[in-house]
Amino acid sequence: MLVIEKAKALLLNLSNPERVLSTVPTSKPYKFKGKDLVVIPHRVKESTSLRALGIKAPSPILHYYDWPGRFTPYDHQRMTAAFLTMHSRCLVLNEIGTGKTQSALWAADYLMNAGVVKKVLILSPLSTLERVWGDGIFTGLIHRKHVVLHGAAARRKKLLKADVDFYVINHDGFSIISEDAHNMFDLIIVDEATVLRNPSTARFKMFRKFIARNENARVWLMTGTPTPNEPTDAWALGHLIKNEDLPRTYTAFKEQVMMKVGQWKFIARPESVDIVSKVLQPSVRYTRDECFDLPDTVVQTRRVMMTAEQRFHYETMVKHFITSSTAHDGAEITAVNAAIRLQKLVQIACGVAYSDDGQNIELDCNDRVAAVKEVIQEAGGKVILFVPLTGTLHMLESKLNKLFSTAVVNGQVSANKRNDIFHNFQNSQDPRVLIAHPATMAHGLTLTEASTVIWYGPTTSNEQYVQANGRIERIGKRHVSNVVHIAATDLEEKMYQRLASKQALQDLLLEVIERGTE
Repeated sequence: MLVIEKAKALLLNLSNPERVLSTVPTSKPYKFKGKDLVVIPHRVKESTSLRALGIKAPSPILHYYDWPGRFTPYDHQRMTAAFLTMHSRCLVLNEIGTGKTQSALWAADYLMNAGVVKKVLILSPLSTLERVWGDGIFTGLIHRKHVVLHGAAARRKKLLKADVDFYVINHDGFSIISEDAHNMFDLIIVDEATVLRNPSTARFKMFRKFIARNENARVWLMTGTPTPNEPTDAWALGHLIKNEDLPRTYTAFKEQVMMKVGQWKFIARPESVDIVSKVLQPSVRYTRDECFDLPDTVVQTRRVMMTAEQRFHYETMVKHFITSSTAHDGAEITAVNAAIRLQKLVQIACGVAYSDDGQNIELDCNDRVAAVKEVIQEAGGKVILFVPLTGTLHMLESKLNKLFSTAVVNGQVSANKRNDIFHNFQNSQDPRVLIAHPATMAHGLTLTEASTVIWYGPTTSNEQYVQANGRIERIGKRHVSNVVHIAATDLEEKMYQRLASKQALQDLLLEVIERGTE
């Protein structure tokens, strides 16, 4: 096979050219030096038709796309985008931090250029709507328009009527617009698609109904952890991409991959890995370690919403240096100077503030905690969660240990117990999540079993930030590192930016005071 880029055509030397000529209407016979060849336009439709015949035609995106935006694509991003353009229903199983968001956006943009796709619907976690997908479109596809469908139901439905290329909505918000979005979209991208893994949920049933009614739409499901709990998690994903090897019912699939060892206990069958790999096809997967051109550390920020309770106390503190909680008998939270005010604002945004009399004032911060859970699920492996506030650290432990094996390290944990925790983290299956105050882990430790660091909130110490991240940047490191910042405010994002560039935070205090509000 020869790619003739100037003519945007493929030249094929086939033992049975009639097979292609009778199947692909745009193919034509071509005689050259006595040989019967076939010439065919090198486009998406023709390339997928050739692949259906077992002829491995290269994706046109690799030859005719200019990869717009601020960043040059890595090799694995090009191949991921090429894979997507050749499959109408498929899975992207690339690990967190490999840039699969931009790969999908480039693929969608190419299909728009080719006239195959007009409008795209993106379903993603709440924390990635703006900072991941919105920013990806803004910086990578500046010629495209997008809208984030967020807010009250009436507002989402109104925004759905906007004439743009990409419509981005969170998973739970999809139910609000699903009826109005009928036949609107040629492509549906689901980020962190494991939210659909349980076929008994209303979320799965609604999405299955939606894509059944929009059967001509392309469906790309994206997740780095397709089976986070059991092999049975694969059934729903395989069903949505119409895998032909998948048993018709979930029960039949469960019998294939699980065996009963007690009245209520099931374990995975030895052959379950091979079975799951077959039903999760077509798919593409790159681990961070396979992406040799990635930087040593990939940094991203997940933006979350403050709750109404947090917003009230945050704005009051910005304006008046003081706020009080009626839920805690009027306990006051006071900032006596600008430096203390910065700390109080971060405390409120993180969900636990310290009152003047030493109480921990817990505020509703569900969105922020949900974002942490999402990242842990996406990471798949071990995670270090840095929490620079002791009260917040204990709150997170109580919320996370219901889902993951956790251990806590702060100033209250003895040296002997810390050593046991660090040893188990490096050498045992548990704990999976290490929740730590950065000041207790800033020097000397090697914790390379973790590939992902999450900052629940920003520290005020440049040294703590650099040294804490360094726990997974040691000799013996086996993974490309992933650092995820959780932020609910512009102030926090600026703090992270200055920490990453080792800038002082003093000027930031002055900015907050001068602006007077967030």
